[in-house]
Amino acid sequence: MESVALLKCTDYDVELIENTLREGFELLGGDSFLRKLIPENSKVLLKPNFLSIEAKGSPVITHYAVFEAVVRIVKEYSENITFGDSPGFGDSRKAAEKSGLMEVANRYGVVFDDFKDDVHVTLENSLLCKSWNIARAPYEADVVITLPKLKTHAMAYYTGAVKNQFGCIPGAQKAIWHTRMPDANNFSKMLLDVNSLVKTSFAILDGIIAMEGNGPKSGTPKKMDTIIMGQCLTAVDSVAVRLIGYDDVLKLPFLKEAFDAKWGAVMPKDIVVLGEKIETMKCKDFKLSRKGGSFYFVNPSVTHFLTSMVAPNPVVIEEKCIGCRRCDEVCPRRPEVISFIKKGNKTIPKWDYSKCIRCFCCQELCPQGAIETKYKTLGKILGLK
Repeated sequence: MESVALLKCTDYDVELIENTLREGFELLGGDSFLRKLIPENSKVLLKPNFLSIEAKGSPVITHYAVFEAVVRIVKEYSENITFGDSPGFGDSRKAAEKSGLMEVANRYGVVFDDFKDDVHVTLENSLLCKSWNIARAPYEADVVITLPKLKTHAMAYYTGAVKNQFGCIPGAQKAIWHTRMPDANNFSKMLLDVNSLVKTSFAILDGIIAMEGNGPKSGTPKKMDTIIMGQCLTAVDSVAVRLIGYDDVLKLPFLKEAFDAKWGAVMPKDIVVLGEKIETMKCKDFKLSRKGGSFYFVNPSVTHFLTSMVAPNPVVIEEKCIGCRRCDEVCPRRPEVISFIKKGNKTIPKWDYSKCIRCFCCQELCPQGAIETKYKTLGKILGLK
């Protein structure tokens, strides 16, 4: 059985968050638990979520108040603390500065790492990928504490504790992985392998303000007053997805792959929820990105055909598009997939869906939120919208 602390926290006040986190650690075992998690003076890496360069307090990224509260607690056990990420687009240092995390780090003596220095390593007993280039800082850390946001995600359905470590893959190399892993299930195996590689130690998931709808960047902020903590990443995410409406956790590709591989606790019967009850914290009107689930057939050609018939497509919201061409810049299949056409007095993107791998990098990183995912008619008929 894996233990997860489910906590209520109603505001981004540092003192309130710190007290809430301390309550969570008490539920998990208190000081002895923390001393085991963070051996004295161990190298601790805090992994926030810098999806892109976002303003201080943005619901897209790890909140600076959550970061500060975590730093205050961790510093009681180690002075050797680093933080960093590799955003999907833009410079990581600028992301850290604009988000307010750099200012917090400077006050507490926490060192920034841009994740540009990588190492080539082999992962034995991998689910899918043995050979890796991974950022040196998280790979060489003794303790990796991930600080994700609770958000919807067009490709992965949901993003949280497991997916946050995709940022440990440096810069443009992430686009290569999207090209290699266009299938959501293989992409999920890859994410689990990343976490095995960096040995992610603990997750603190911020759902005080979550994101629903067109996430992970262009969705709608959703107040959920929630923090979820635990050592088992899949258990933390299992609790989180049940809060937002996925009653069958196996509809999430990464949880299905984790369950099949016995990678971590996924099913409710294998998880002890401490603190608040899921039933009282559950959001009844959360707007999901996708319902979840997949087609599984013995014949790969049948699977490919049906996927092409029902898989969602990226679609431009014309009135929001400013013609910046960011979608093309971040497309891992550039220049094959996206072209541009004149529409009135501006230029908008057009996709060749026969070549699109549906990684949704364009939707994820559009600065205007001008791209959404839509199912085709058959997908709607099947109730996948």
